[in-house]
This record gives sequence, C-alpha cells and structure tokens, in this order.
Amino acid sequence: MEIIEYFSSENKEHWKEQIELADWEAAKFLLKLLNDMQKFNELLGNNGKLFLLVDRKNIVSFATLTYQDCIRDESMLPWIGFLFTYHDYRGNRYSEKLLKHVEKEAKSENHSVIYLGTDHIGLYEKYGYIYSETRKDCWNNDTRIYYKKL
Repeated sequence: MEIIEYFSSENKEHWKEQIELADWEAAKFLLKLLNDMQKFNELLGNNGKLFLLVDRKNIVSFATLTYQDCIRDESMLPWIGFLFTYHDYRGNRYSEKLLKHVEKEAKSENHSVIYLGTDHIGLYEKYGYIYSETRKDCWNNDTRIYYKKL
C-alpha cells in the first residue's frame, strides 16, 4: 500500500471512478468538486490536497488537506476533510495511517494545529483530536469542531 496525492497523479480519471464507488454522500459531493475545480477552490481554498491510501489500483481510504472547510473561519487552518475508508478495508486502522500522513504534511507546511469538522462523537478523539465547539457550517448544519496540536 502507498499514499499518493491525487492532484499530482497522472491517473486522475481512474481515481475519480474509485471515489464514485464510495457509498457515502460526502464522497459524491467531493467527486462533484473534483469535476469542477473552481468550486473546489471556492469551497476548500486554493492549493488543497487529496490524499489516497491505495492498494494497487484500489482506494483504501482518502482525505483532504485544505485551507477552508464547511466552517468559515480564516483563523482556523488547515482542515482535514472527507475522511473515508471503504468498507472492505475497515477495522485495520487505515484511517489512522492516513490521518497521520495528512498531519505530517500539515506540519511540514509549518502548521502547528490542524482542524476538522464532523457530526461524529467519539471517532476522532481516539486519534488525539480535542473537541472545541459546535458551530453552524456553511449549510446551516451543526458541526462539531475538533483540533489537534501537531
């Protein structure tokens, strides 16, 4: 297995086909953003990254590292988003492996804190994330904000 960055990949169409197989509505939304980079940049900021943990030609897990997210607050950046592991690969701590990679990337860009927004309770705490607060996101939904010092 290896971690690749989607935007640096020469095989973007294949990876989009793989993302389309995810049975998660947010993955479908991510795919729409990947098909319209103007909207991707408007929502998630310029120079975002999409990391793919792959097993040969199959995506195991994916996550973004971006400078904006569904919570609009320029004092909070960067953000981990769209973290997903395909069902056949769950239970092997692949999400943790990908999270650590994204955190390392953020640290290499001189960030000392990383954020994520979610509606999950108890998932990210086991990876060292600390609940900060709940805010309305850009769709007016309640979103729990977590952070982790890098």
